[in-house]
Amino acid sequence: MLDATTRSGGTATELAVSVPAPTPMGFAARCTRALLSPWSRLSLLVALLASAAVAVLIFEPQRLLSDGWPPQVSGAAATVVFAVAYGLCAVAFVPRPLLSLGAGALFGSQLGLAASLAGTVLGAGLAFGLGRLLGQEALRPLLRGRWLKAVDGQLSRHGFRSMLAVRLFPGVPFWAANYCAAVSRMGYLPFLLATALGSIPNTAAYVVAGARASAPTSPAFLIALASIAVPALAGVVVAWRKRHHLRAR
Repeated sequence: MLDATTRSGGTATELAVSVPAPTPMGFAARCTRALLSPWSRLSLLVALLASAAVAVLIFEPQRLLSDGWPPQVSGAAATVVFAVAYGLCAVAFVPRPLLSLGAGALFGSQLGLAASLAGTVLGAGLAFGLGRLLGQEALRPLLRGRWLKAVDGQLSRHGFRSMLAVRLFPGVPFWAANYCAAVSRMGYLPFLLATALGSIPNTAAYVVAGARASAPTSPAFLIALASIAVPALAGVVVAWRKRHHLRAR
């Protein structure tokens, strides 16, 4: 309570100004704040990814290669279902080359490539969204090392071309590239566009190799193997030449 006295013509007027006391935070508000904190969201992300990895180990999607695709789902519906499963498995750390080989073995070159590219973009988008929503705020303060700062700066300033190079030259695991981009300040649309364009050559090579695996001496299979090996070698050379540039930052 703040009292002020003003005298005018012998008349005293008292003015009272009330200052409201701070309202204590309730239990529900404290729980909500704790659940929405950066580290709580990061813990949720870790739990979701661990659950997805366990689900993959339990259901063993690789059995599709030995048992074949379920006859109840065929045609375009089978391609859509496989693309969705491809994306979910990619989020759950299943190596993408294995998924693309399986797509080629199950659906052939054309449908296998369509399903693999759709699953690649879906998986990358899901991982990027989860990482951006649940992990970015907690992990960005930890980017203190020279290499981490250099990678973060490259993705934040030159997101599209950096992610395009990562997708074109294999070497960085698919999931690692997704979550690194999510923690950076890279935009969502450039990330998806670079992923879609940069994944075409490598994905096509694995799909064709899977489709022609029964004829390992065929020209298509040998060209597919060369298309896998050459970008991988080029990626190693580029990474070796760029190491001094990253260290200098």
